[in-house]
Amino acid sequence: MSHRQKPALLALRTLKLGDLLVAVPALRALRRAFPGHRIVLAAPGWLSPIVRLIDAVDDLLPTPGLDEPLPLEPGSVDIAVNLHGNGPESRNVIAALEPRRRIAHQLPDDPAPAAGGDSEPGPPWVDGMLERERWVRLVSSAGAEGDPDEVRIDVPEAVAPVSGAVVVHVGAFYGSRQWPIERFAEVARELLAQGHRVVVTGDERDRPRAAAVAAAAGVPDGDVLAGRIGLAEFAAVIARAGLVVTADTGAGHLASAYGVPSVVIFGPAPPEEWGPPPGPHVVLTDAAVRRGDAFADDPDPALLAVTAAEVLEAADSVMRA
Repeated sequence: MSHRQKPALLALRTLKLGDLLVAVPALRALRRAFPGHRIVLAAPGWLSPIVRLIDAVDDLLPTPGLDEPLPLEPGSVDIAVNLHGNGPESRNVIAALEPRRRIAHQLPDDPAPAAGGDSEPGPPWVDGMLERERWVRLVSSAGAEGDPDEVRIDVPEAVAPVSGAVVVHVGAFYGSRQWPIERFAEVARELLAQGHRVVVTGDERDRPRAAAVAAAAGVPDGDVLAGRIGLAEFAAVIARAGLVVTADTGAGHLASAYGVPSVVIFGPAPPEEWGPPPGPHVVLTDAAVRRGDAFADDPDPALLAVTAAEVLEAADSVMRA
């Protein structure tokens, strides 16, 4: 059977980088369970450089969100898997595909499947689960057994502009995850003084923050990589780093994917739901003061409770481990 003739298994997860990476264990489980299918991931097109590093995925269907139906004929997908969520938007996108078999969480009022049907009732949604476990639990209910800690992805072929450096990642999509510039600078300054090469990363929007951190810490302009490298190069830098210091962002999930020592500062999201797998990773937060508003413009108190001294202590311990 040729690649094009294989039946399609479509997995929906049209979210951000970290969201994609926590779904990798479930995608690997699906690959093993359905070797005769072509696995198509419906995810944002900008994630293509990372999707190519997930050997469990055959094709990317660029999908910016859930506002429009997927550009596929009803019935053209054999199996559809809702790795996005359990709300009406994602459920409707899956239903519109009219797949032979659906793999999705169950709602209390879902009708019982017809006898002999191909879509078994999935597990009920449970709030507060570790995300990697959530999606492995879902696909395992359909016979695709997986390991929530199987997060590794391939190293990109892109040439990393630096190898062995400490990556200080100042980027965060929302203000709720933006650890203060002066604290990032204090961490970078001390690591430079210890003899480490420090690079400051983020995307184009983060360039002012990155430049301010570098200026205050004494990081050379050439080592401010924010907005200067693409996603593949960014992954290559993380894969070859000596340490990653970041808030709870995609950079932390990439460090997990490559087993790179990391210090991850958590704010609105609980590490019990989004934290790294076992490995050379330290999580810092203060759950007692967590506000939990991921979309807030100002940093979450749980993030602000973490000091530069604590990050430096954690960095020392994880690099010595």
